[in-house]
Amino acid sequence: MLVLAGAGSGKTGVVTQRIARLIREGTPARAILAMTFTNKAAGEMQQRVEKLAGKKATNGLLACTFHRFGLEVLSRETKVLGLRCDDFAIFDRGDATAVVRDALRLQVTGKTYDVGAIVNRISLAKNAFLDPEAYAKKHESSGDEYDAVTAEIYPRYAAALKSLQAYDFDDLVCEPVRLWLRLPEVLERWRRRFTQLIVDEYQDTNLAQLEMLRLLATEHRNVMVVGDDDQAIYAWRGADVRNILDFEQHFTGARVVRLEHNYRSSEAVLEVANAVLAASHSRRHGKTLRGTKGTGERVKRVSLPDGTSEAVWVAEQIAELLAKEGVRPRDVAVLYRSNLQAPEFESELRARGVPFRVYGGTETFERKEVKDVLSYLSVALAPHDNELAVRRTLNYPSRGIGDAGLDRLGAFATAYGTSLFAAIEKSYAVPELSAVAREGCRAYALVVLELQRDIERLAMPQALESVVERIGLKAQLAVESGSNVKAFARRWASIELLIKIFSKRAQKLLAMPEKERPLPRLALAQFLRILTLRMDDDDDGAGEKVTLSTMHGSKGLEYRYVFAVGLEEGLLPHARVTDVRATDAMPLDGQAIDEVEQERRLFYVCITRAQEQLWLTHADSRLVRGKPQRRVPSRFLLDIPDALLDKVDVLAPPRRDPTNDILGAENVLSALRSARNPI
Repeated sequence: MLVLAGAGSGKTGVVTQRIARLIREGTPARAILAMTFTNKAAGEMQQRVEKLAGKKATNGLLACTFHRFGLEVLSRETKVLGLRCDDFAIFDRGDATAVVRDALRLQVTGKTYDVGAIVNRISLAKNAFLDPEAYAKKHESSGDEYDAVTAEIYPRYAAALKSLQAYDFDDLVCEPVRLWLRLPEVLERWRRRFTQLIVDEYQDTNLAQLEMLRLLATEHRNVMVVGDDDQAIYAWRGADVRNILDFEQHFTGARVVRLEHNYRSSEAVLEVANAVLAASHSRRHGKTLRGTKGTGERVKRVSLPDGTSEAVWVAEQIAELLAKEGVRPRDVAVLYRSNLQAPEFESELRARGVPFRVYGGTETFERKEVKDVLSYLSVALAPHDNELAVRRTLNYPSRGIGDAGLDRLGAFATAYGTSLFAAIEKSYAVPELSAVAREGCRAYALVVLELQRDIERLAMPQALESVVERIGLKAQLAVESGSNVKAFARRWASIELLIKIFSKRAQKLLAMPEKERPLPRLALAQFLRILTLRMDDDDDGAGEKVTLSTMHGSKGLEYRYVFAVGLEEGLLPHARVTDVRATDAMPLDGQAIDEVEQERRLFYVCITRAQEQLWLTHADSRLVRGKPQRRVPSRFLLDIPDALLDKVDVLAPPRRDPTNDILGAENVLSALRSARNPI
């Protein structure tokens, strides 16, 4: 079954009600696998099912992300995977970048490449279920320099991960699928375990995730997915909207159900959202949102002279809203296309004493101090199999081992076919290593030995505290922060939060039956892997603060009052979609149209975050690289009939001689609107 659930139509309720009904009608909870895309969404799903069906009845239900499920498969299949031990590592983006950088250094000389761009290409290849050989074949005649260098680096990257007994984030989906294809008997075990499959946010799946679902469902065919192709906005990270558009071809005989009643937004907001979609040039499942909350306030389109005026006006409107009885800061959001737009709004809100948070900032588990502590624990668990963690921690805090010393240790390890940590233990035998570096290696090896003893006998929070104490982290952070008291407080707060997270995990373990409770070392290894998967979650509760967020980051959230800002060509749709083609006389190709239409869907997602009132703002000029630049309102604004909007001109710009323009702004918009293939 494909459930097409428009924005605000209660899709999470549909998913949880179905799971509860299956359990009530006799399906064992452990036979149900419900997958989504964030740990937060999975946790909410679990809690809502428990309320509907009872906690005891839901024991064994697996509600998780695709990647968490993949981790579960890999963790239980270590023997058939041929892993040396259970302590395999999961690489985050920083780890993956380090491996690619090393591979580039060995493979390519005399030229500098953007490492992040290569990491992205490898990630997209894995999402499309392309191994190194298939990637090279697909791009052998593309003529793109980065495709060529990625084809060289990808196999080296894969080999490095294998030698380090590590998987990256994308492998958590790809590798279980490859395992199942290679060993059908293993697949059969998982098929027998899960006889009911439910997927939320199906429009965000990639090809590897589709293959995972198809393999699991081949025999029983009990698959229900919920999603909305009109909210497919993640193609840039590998999602393929064709998965939801072609669901009936992938799963023949499927039933399609449409949810079109919206329980979130006013009719005025929904009419604008429907108008934006009605002008779409892309293939989509037809549906029209219908309101249930009354007409509401008309949507306002606000024109301002420049970007600074926009930030000032929005901040003033928010301050006035908060002065009204019953409007709380958490009821209000400012949504923009790019994070680069945030600072001006931050400045103006701060000047008016309006509390705010920037949603999607640096996540707890990406903070340097947190990664340093977790890396020490990883080294203590498997010092000979966690080379990247060893490299990260060896000279932190400083032990007098510089890059030259690390290179000598690495060369020694390579020459004798041993691990980097083994070279550190034998530093006395490493040629040309300074006496200071040798002493640093001895001190480091001693810390690791002490931590190994700690993790065998201590619960997780105490093991974490042991790391902090043994490396003198609090004093180190104080030194690094200098006179910046706020910086120190912020960094130390990250460590305190991490300790709380470890304590909560320890409490959960204590609640388990003693015979099912893993030993401290194994419990720690399992938890470190899980923590790697938490990097997609950044929301620890908004509190009483106005939200500043990208449009992408706002998906799944809702606010009473929404200011959608910077609605201009070059920002929405983004310049990287339109700039190359804006002067091209040739008709747009399919890929170009798809990219523009994804921007349209992003605008739709932004609009449908609003519950009661929506403002759409754009500026006549904006600073670009320090220089004022004329702006044209977004083409998507033109698709909204004037009858649905209240237009507001704030401090209209000085009159100008239209003969100085090639086309006036409205003429440009008219040309865009009438174009057969609008750019």
